[in-house]
Amino acid sequence: MTAVESRPGGTSQALKALGEGVPGTSPVHRPFGARVKAFVALTKPRIIELLLITTVPVMFLAEQGVPDLLLVLHTCFAGYLSAGGANALNMYIDRDIDALMDRTSQRPLVTGMVSPREGLVFGLALGVVSTLWFGLFVNWLSAWLALGALLFYVIVYTMILKRRTAQNIVWGGIAGCMPVLIGWSSVTDSMSWAAVILFLVIFFWTPPHYWPLSMKVKDDYARVGVPMLPVIASNKVVARQIVLYSWVMVLVSLLLQPLGYTGWFYTAVALATGGWWLWEAHALQHRARTGATGPKLKEMRLFHWSITYVSLLFVAVAVDPFVS
Repeated sequence: MTAVESRPGGTSQALKALGEGVPGTSPVHRPFGARVKAFVALTKPRIIELLLITTVPVMFLAEQGVPDLLLVLHTCFAGYLSAGGANALNMYIDRDIDALMDRTSQRPLVTGMVSPREGLVFGLALGVVSTLWFGLFVNWLSAWLALGALLFYVIVYTMILKRRTAQNIVWGGIAGCMPVLIGWSSVTDSMSWAAVILFLVIFFWTPPHYWPLSMKVKDDYARVGVPMLPVIASNKVVARQIVLYSWVMVLVSLLLQPLGYTGWFYTAVALATGGWWLWEAHALQHRARTGATGPKLKEMRLFHWSITYVSLLFVAVAVDPFVS
């Protein structure tokens, strides 16, 4: 996930790029190096890092050891292309509201470094190549799961849910859970309850991970009419939902050990990291209840910890077969 960057004047610059055009963004004045960086930016590589963190460790768990290195490389490469294609198509669809939000006003389709047609073709091409790559070099179950994740993110989340309901990130987050299933299926060409449990961990992790960020930039979302929960509800209500989802997430994360999929090491890490998460979630709720706003709310503390949490938890998933 990317950190929030406030860019004064970003909205006006973006509108200029869409409407009048800005110097250096016409086809004649777009440097090759900048164009390459722009296409890479369309894939949102920092978000994909997080997706890969949830894929590779599951492959270790499925293998109960070190999976085939070539298989890992094929899975990661195809996964990057699939998620990158979904992100590019997301930016193509959302380019109108991206131009009005400070946080997204410098995205390539807004600045004109990449044209809408190029962004659409790029996203579709990545989706096709990733599906074929999965099918030919991993297995077809993983290919269909990846394609399903892409279609769910683009159609269900971006086109249907995002601008219509505050439940957008809850159900739209299903797409971000799919790499867990893909990691397992890439090794076993099947599914298991272990994969389903880790899928649910990410499902319940996504809202309390994203809502603190939404609290920080809710004015951006309000400006473009996207009903993220912090836009339509008070900080107290949002914080209460964060605590609720956090408790369910931590409890679900502890199911792997009693079902026999992991040992003491994973359980210890899940307890320690989950306990710290709950401390931060309840602390945010306390600040919201006392009326804290602005910098005093410190909502980004939980956002940043959420990334550390999921990274440590899934590293524990990969390490556990060797030490438990």
